Amino acid sequence: MEAETETKPSFAEALKLWGRIGFLSFGGPAGQIALMHRLIVDERRWISEQRFLHALNFCMLLPGPEAMQLATYIGWRLHGTIGGLAAGLLFVLPGAAIVLALTIAYAYFGKVPLVEAAFLGVKAAVLVIVVEALIRVAKRALRGPYDFAIAAAAFVAIFFFAVPFPLIIAAAAVIGYLLASAAPHRAPEASPARSEPVPLSRTIATIALWLAIWVVPLLAVAAIFGRGHVTTDISLFFSKLAVVTFGGAYSVLAYMAQQAVETYGWLTAGEMLDGLGLAETTPGPLILVTEFVGFLAGFRQGGEPKLTFGLLSAALTLWATFAPCFLWIFAGAPYVERLSANPRLAGALAGVTAAVVGVILNLSLWFALHVLFRTVTATWLGPLQLWTPDLATLNVEALVLAILAAILLFGFHVGIAGTLAIAAAASLAWSQLGL
Repeated sequence: MEAETETKPSFAEALKLWGRIGFLSFGGPAGQIALMHRLIVDERRWISEQRFLHALNFCMLLPGPEAMQLATYIGWRLHGTIGGLAAGLLFVLPGAAIVLALTIAYAYFGKVPLVEAAFLGVKAAVLVIVVEALIRVAKRALRGPYDFAIAAAAFVAIFFFAVPFPLIIAAAAVIGYLLASAAPHRAPEASPARSEPVPLSRTIATIALWLAIWVVPLLAVAAIFGRGHVTTDISLFFSKLAVVTFGGAYSVLAYMAQQAVETYGWLTAGEMLDGLGLAETTPGPLILVTEFVGFLAGFRQGGEPKLTFGLLSAALTLWATFAPCFLWIFAGAPYVERLSANPRLAGALAGVTAAVVGVILNLSLWFALHVLFRTVTATWLGPLQLWTPDLATLNVEALVLAILAAILLFGFHVGIAGTLAIAAAASLAWSQLGL
């Protein structure tokens, strides 16, 4: 593997970029991973391709939003704990602020059509950015026939058979490990472990600290308002959700919607779909839909003043959802490089890397179908799952905007921010002209 140079930025430079990423991180995990890959690996070379992929592998294995955790890990790698906190928070907070503002407007006035119109252009542009990044990552991560085979198998397993994500990653790791053991000369080059071994006592202390940061505020709120209050239900439910969200937000959306609508009665099924659409079209992790749910629950069931309980519930939801992410990263991050320093474990990670390419292809295709068609249904033929778009519902506006974004990115080499802005403005103009 060819050597890759890394240029460590100052903390101020990193802070500026994390803020920019926070405002531009549209398109779900595929779009967000694509954005970070382009800005951090391709343009600035703050970390190498190999380290980026190792970090992505690690984050894919964790519960919670993988893109946010990837940002946290990279921030930690560059500037330690303070860097990880800055990266993780700036990845989430801009989107959380936008979702909160739109949720408050939704609670008082219903849907906001102008915002929906502008963000359709954003989604169409993100689709092109995702495709570009997928091609780049695949070219660098898939280095031989075994890698291509694992990536293809992972895509088929998750897209056509809905195999649980953790099983795909585990199988890819085993295959990669066995291939490296059977043919040591084929094993990928192991990364040098640059950090000193972390004492077990320090890891335990890190776990205890972040577990307390996560749990204590939630327990305090429960003690103040009582077990039967909606804020306590929110704290318990979203904390539980945070530890089972393997494979990203999509893996638990159906369960969350069912519980929020049928069990707790916090909102209706139609409102749940509105919240999902809101989270999909704003920056930040898709799991920010939990903030929408939490705000409406507190706004409606918390008591008076309604806005205060809505804001408190939204804050509790965010805390229960994202505080565990820092626990997973800060406890596990020191071990990532040493895992990749062992040739056989490096082989396992290479298998996971190949599988992740297949998973990103799955996310990209799913995203493309839902951007370009208004109606997409999942049908089952025995064990085979088929995502079938209704061709009559082709969104011509989204298709035209995606073509415009492709011309801007590939033809005129306009930057990401400029492409997103132009596509959003074009979409807004389209809606206002009644086209």
